[in-house]
Amino acid sequence: MKREPPIEPNSIIDTSKMSAGQRAALEMTEAAREERRNTGFAASLFFGEPDFAKVLPFPSQSLEDRDQGDAFLTRLKRVLDEHADPDRIDREGEIPESLLDELAKLGAFGIKIPVKYGGLGLSQTNYSRAAMLLGGTCGSLTALISAHQSIGVPQPLIVFGTEEQKQMFLPRCAHGEISAFALTETEVGSDPARITTTAVPSPDGEHFTINGEKLWCTNGLRASLFVVMARTPTPEKPHATTAFIVENDRPGVEIKHRCRFMGLKALYNGVIRFNNVLVPRSHIIGGEGKGLKVALTTLNTGRITLPAACAGLAKRCLEISTRWVKAREQWGQAIGKHAAIADKLARMAANTFALEGLVYYVSSLVDKDKNADVRLEAAIGKLWGSERAWEIINDTMQMRGGRGYETADSLHARGEPAEPVERFFRDARINTIFEGSSEIMRLFIAREALDPHLKVGAEAVNASLPMKQRVRAALRAAKFYSVWLPVKYVPRSVEGAEDLHPVLRKEMVIVERLSRKLARRLFFAMALNGPALEKKQVLLGRFVDIGSELFVLATTLAYAQTKITAAALEPVQMEHTLRLSQYFAELTRQKIGELFRGIATNADTAGYAVARGVMA
Repeated sequence: MKREPPIEPNSIIDTSKMSAGQRAALEMTEAAREERRNTGFAASLFFGEPDFAKVLPFPSQSLEDRDQGDAFLTRLKRVLDEHADPDRIDREGEIPESLLDELAKLGAFGIKIPVKYGGLGLSQTNYSRAAMLLGGTCGSLTALISAHQSIGVPQPLIVFGTEEQKQMFLPRCAHGEISAFALTETEVGSDPARITTTAVPSPDGEHFTINGEKLWCTNGLRASLFVVMARTPTPEKPHATTAFIVENDRPGVEIKHRCRFMGLKALYNGVIRFNNVLVPRSHIIGGEGKGLKVALTTLNTGRITLPAACAGLAKRCLEISTRWVKAREQWGQAIGKHAAIADKLARMAANTFALEGLVYYVSSLVDKDKNADVRLEAAIGKLWGSERAWEIINDTMQMRGGRGYETADSLHARGEPAEPVERFFRDARINTIFEGSSEIMRLFIAREALDPHLKVGAEAVNASLPMKQRVRAALRAAKFYSVWLPVKYVPRSVEGAEDLHPVLRKEMVIVERLSRKLARRLFFAMALNGPALEKKQVLLGRFVDIGSELFVLATTLAYAQTKITAAALEPVQMEHTLRLSQYFAELTRQKIGELFRGIATNADTAGYAVARGVMA
């Protein structure tokens, strides 16, 4: 029987020993977290009680939905083939107006916007499929369309907007007006408590005056509409933030600088200044003081787009690499037959397959329930997908050697196929940084993974609470864990596994066993370190990586079954899918084994001391 942790509504993390800045940032973020329990498959893996019913059978796209997606993707590919020149866009640093016009006619700026507001009303899965196509074509174009729809005005309005706001702004977005998200500031990245942009209400309360400057505002140079995060402090909530829709033609909106980067040369990213910008109260999204919740929720859903684009990039790299290793000969045979190159190609193929399954699974969660809590699954997708995609493009360049490092224009001028590996390499490097760097993602996932345990025992170790309350909490925790922990040594059945191919079923059983081991080790780390565990970020990162690998492995095995079922009459394809899945499982198990060993034996303390010495 599944043992649920007791819910303590007043459970809090001990902030008594934190600095004022740390305390403000943590309390502000905690206040904006979803109050509901995270009941997704990923959370169950970290807790040692994987709910396989959430992944088996693998959620399939309906024929009607797939047909709608196919029709749109066919039109999108035609527009890209006929009107987009990615290498020219990269070379000149501009996306032609003619291309943007064609995309607007196609409806590419309103893929998920409901039909009644002028959009296409397509599903999250079809939106992800579009992101895959774009991701394997042009990074700059992908960033523009993604930032507009995933974190710009459409997504927060669809979730939090009033009917009046939706009618006012969504048709504009659907018909081609570009939007942007303005959160980051020069001194503020992942620390929302330090936002300096302010919004001061007018005496009658009907307007707000915004002052401040935003950095790295993607689409900012082309945007008609901004979602601007600004502080709206009150005596009770001095760090409260609010999300505003700001039109670019309002007096006081100024583009100060266009930022230029190593990759994404046509990224319309800049520094935007808001100088006494008057905005009506009716343009607040989600309510006054609810800005951080709007931002975090928007980023959670928006993060699904990034691994989708990474999947498209990975598939394109696999195609380029496969052609190359078959055609290029060294020492009397194709280089793909040399073990060192074959190893890279095999890993690339396995990770690409897994990434595709991961994207389809997380997208299906949103399609099943528009209000689904996907923060943990989306964060894992972003973390795992961006890091694997970087490995894939890096290996693609390595396999192509000098031809990988050479630009597509130069290759074309020499009469060789203009494979854009060099451009992909530069464009892909940002993926592990924006929309939450890998380091921030690991801390975010760790917080979600620890949440059930914090609900059980946080009060017991919170020095700011009265001793009587702490003792009661300790007794409750002892009672809970006296049942919970022993059960983690007892194998459980994998619900739904009877429909899996025997090879996949065996691997899924291993997922269940490793999930229990992860939960036990996480519990012992908490018991050993207490509140100090929060500071052991490298150690927490290992737990996060183990849970993430298990999550991706489980979704890959479930996804593989759909491929095997579809290829029932094609033995060769079926055998390839099985071999690919089993190989990915072997790689994952090796990686998890190394991570478990690193939990017990590592050089974390010595490394931290060395870093302190370097800084000194």
